[in-house]
Amino acid sequence: MTEQASDTKARLLESIKPHVPFDGWSEASLRAAAEDAGISHGLVKAACPRGAVDLALAFHEEGDAAMLARMEQEDLSRMRYSERVAAAVRYRLEAVDDKELVRRGVTLFALPHHALDGARAIWGTCDRIWEVLGDTSDDVNWYTKRATLSGVYSSTVLYWLGDESEGHARTWDFLDRRIEDVMQIEKVKAKARENRVVSGLMAGPLAVLSKIRKPAPGRTGGLPGRWTR
Repeated sequence: MTEQASDTKARLLESIKPHVPFDGWSEASLRAAAEDAGISHGLVKAACPRGAVDLALAFHEEGDAAMLARMEQEDLSRMRYSERVAAAVRYRLEAVDDKELVRRGVTLFALPHHALDGARAIWGTCDRIWEVLGDTSDDVNWYTKRATLSGVYSSTVLYWLGDESEGHARTWDFLDRRIEDVMQIEKVKAKARENRVVSGLMAGPLAVLSKIRKPAPGRTGGLPGRWTR
C-alpha cells in the first residue's frame, strides 16, 4: 500500500468510528466517513478495495498496536507466565474506547463470507502476544498455543461485551478462570507423558506431530506451516 493510500485509510478509520455504532462496519458508514473526511470515491477504493471490512480489520490492528505498546511499558517480569498472558488479553480489551465498535465487528465477522477474516485477525492478535512473551516453540506447540489462546481470547471478548460490572471486574475473573482451565490441561498432558502406558499408546501420533513446524520466516497467517522429514 502506498503512503497516500495508508494515510487515506487512517483518515477514513477515524471518520468511520462515529458512524459504526449506528450503521455497523457497512458501506453506508464508509460513505458517510468519506464525506466527513472529504475523500473522493476513487481514493476510498484505492485505500479500502474491500470496503468497510478493510477498516474493521484496520481497527482491530490498531487495538493490537496499542496492546503491544502497553506491554512494552508495563513491568511483566514479576508476574507468573500465566499472569502475563492474562495481562496481555486484558491490555488488548482495555485498548478499546467504544465497545460498540467491537460488537459491530463481531457481527460483521460472524457472516460466513467474512468469518475467515475474523479468525485470521484473532489468530494474529494471539500470535503477537506469544511473540512478545518470548515464545520459542517451533513445532506443533506453536499452533496449539495460538489456537488455545484464540479460544480464550474469543470467549473473553464475548463475556466482556455483556459485562457491566465496575471496571469489568467480572470479565477479569472470567479471564483468570479460562487461563486456569488451560493450565489444568497442560498439567494433565504432562502427567500423560509421564505415564508409560499412555505415552506408549501416543507414541505413533506424537511421532507424526513432531514433524510439524511453524511457518517459515516471512510467511504470514500461521498456515500451512512446514513439514520436516
